[in-house]
Amino acid sequence: MRQFTVFCAVIVMAVDAAAAGGPPNVLYIISDDQAWTDYGFMGHDVIETPRLDRLAAESAVFPRGYVTDSLCRPSLATLITGLYPYQHKTSGNDPAFEGATGRGRYRNPEYLRLNAALISHIEDVPTLPRMLAEKGYVSLQTGKWWEGHYSRGGFTEGMTHGDPHRGGRHGDAGLTIGREGLAPIYGFIEEAGETPWFVWYAPFLPHSPHTPPERLLKKYAAPDKSIHVARYQAMCEWFDETCGELLDYLDENGLAENTLVVYVTDNGWIQREDSPRYAPRSKRSPYDGGLRTPVMLRWPGRIEPAMYEETMVSSIDLAPTILAAAGLEPTDDMQGLNLLDVCAEEGRTERDAVFGAIYEHDIPDVDNPAAGLMYRWSVQNEWKLILPADDSEEVELFQIVADPFESTNLAREHPDRVAAMTELIDDWWTPP
Repeated sequence: MRQFTVFCAVIVMAVDAAAAGGPPNVLYIISDDQAWTDYGFMGHDVIETPRLDRLAAESAVFPRGYVTDSLCRPSLATLITGLYPYQHKTSGNDPAFEGATGRGRYRNPEYLRLNAALISHIEDVPTLPRMLAEKGYVSLQTGKWWEGHYSRGGFTEGMTHGDPHRGGRHGDAGLTIGREGLAPIYGFIEEAGETPWFVWYAPFLPHSPHTPPERLLKKYAAPDKSIHVARYQAMCEWFDETCGELLDYLDENGLAENTLVVYVTDNGWIQREDSPRYAPRSKRSPYDGGLRTPVMLRWPGRIEPAMYEETMVSSIDLAPTILAAAGLEPTDDMQGLNLLDVCAEEGRTERDAVFGAIYEHDIPDVDNPAAGLMYRWSVQNEWKLILPADDSEEVELFQIVADPFESTNLAREHPDRVAAMTELIDDWWTPP
């Protein structure tokens, strides 16, 4: 009965929103390669993110958010579909093929053939732009986008052409957004007028190359500090500035009240001190350094600002939440929660675990995600279990709340918990 009451309350809220001016616009802000710790509101003592701190103060914030994979392409595919990688079948960044070496491989005929097959998967599943179009939305793709031309994801407009013969791979012209201004977004919104809109803002920030403005680099550089760390930290603030510019635009044009702002990162990043690359236990790993992200939802007058410290959420929740705000139902294949319900219940949910999997960067079989599986993992309340696909590797169990940086493996001390959580993961997905 309680679940039914909450569902009815959300339906009433959607009707009220329509009466107040139609379904909300949606601004989807997706950070690229940023650790969950690297914000002022998350407690970082060096990196300054004043605009995202302000967004957090105005939002429902879920500090215990997780993405389904710690690699950009599969993670982004989840954000646009609300499906796990084993469902949408985009499990890595590139297809594997014999002799695949160097950047020249992206023009290899075999790579092009396999990648075309991989891209076709995005047309086999519902996506947010296609579903929102049923409610009259127009949509804009900017920034990171791996799945060919923007229209293949259902966007009505976009920046990415996806032509591999012109450098199309993971965003091409779209990757200039943020780094070279935000004019394409402003122009799209102005042209939309009274039509509800959906904007995918997935800039190549703070992603490498770490080339921040000199004024920001000077702020973070120091004689006794790694220049690589300074550059990354400056990039985080540069990204923060671009988010502030977007949010200011909404305010200045009277759009903030009827715009749902959704914030998440695609995967984490821990900066190495000795090189521009990422450190172990971050990107591409099964650890929280690669998987955890704050999730924020701002919808003035509809979502009460709050910090839900203990509530676990997943990137699979964001598509159902956006659909619900627009008055649409999720598909039967979507397993995520509607976070509007969760906010209405002050962060309470019957969920006791979130799940995900890590796959090879280069996909062995573009039609079978299980072929590249490396790890499955789950966070259940205060515990996290990592199950390697290779039986020779060690199973890892962490008391993730008390040990957020996963320093002590407790698997041998808690075999019963390992067994119970293994069963839980198998119930979620057992690869064929």
